[in-house]
Amino acid sequence: MRIVRLVLLVTSLLFSLRTQAQQTAFTVKVTGQGEPVLLLPGFACTADVWQETVAAISANHECHAFTFAGFGDVPPIGFPWLPTIKEQLIDYVKKKNLKQATIIGHSLGGTLGMWLVTSEPTLFKKLIAVDALPCTGALLMPTFKASQMVYDNPYSKQQLAMDSVHFHQMARQMASGMSLNQTKHGQLVDWMMKADRKTYVYGYIDLLRLDLRDDLANTTVPIVVLAATHPNRQQVETTWNQQLAKLKEKRIYYADQSAHFIMYDQPAWFIAKIRENLQ
Repeated sequence: MRIVRLVLLVTSLLFSLRTQAQQTAFTVKVTGQGEPVLLLPGFACTADVWQETVAAISANHECHAFTFAGFGDVPPIGFPWLPTIKEQLIDYVKKKNLKQATIIGHSLGGTLGMWLVTSEPTLFKKLIAVDALPCTGALLMPTFKASQMVYDNPYSKQQLAMDSVHFHQMARQMASGMSLNQTKHGQLVDWMMKADRKTYVYGYIDLLRLDLRDDLANTTVPIVVLAATHPNRQQVETTWNQQLAKLKEKRIYYADQSAHFIMYDQPAWFIAKIRENLQ
């Protein structure tokens, strides 16, 4: 009986590991036809953040709009979270045989796009990074070191333990700073509230660990940046010039009177720049 139980235990463990390995890191909405475009959302957002963008470009482009695991209705996966998304995105492009796809990525999605085009440059035609830095950690922490970014830290514990009332208060405060368009604040809050809490906390650590500033020196994929200027354009320009110092060809467009969600704060300007740089 002990041998039988051991066999059953091992079988169960192997099945569990196999199931975890098969967990999908995202879902995708495919719309339109033409040259492929991958639309990667920002942190906690779903593919719906690209709704207006897809409507504007899908007549001539096959749009693949992603929602990452742990956000929206997509079940969470294990950790590390962001490296798994990256590897499955590469597999997706290869399996779908998407030739020379353009990436449009907002925030987290833009940083992930930088990681993709520096890791697998032959797969991609161009990256349009929307208010996305190669090293978010360095913006938040002057003494940034990737090795210091660990899951088990006091701030993460505080966020994991936060009740829904206080988390909602925090989400509303964050939303008010991320978009000047007040009609969009409710949507941003809803996305944050719906996010799997562990993914929300530890996934952000995965983002903070990334430092792609040196990697940009060797990229062969053109990178276009759409940058928000709120609250101080001069300070914003200094940050971008520092973060992209090693990028050989800088192509930065600054969105005046816009906070982080440029597609909401300056929608006409945003769509015009997207169309212009998809040509």
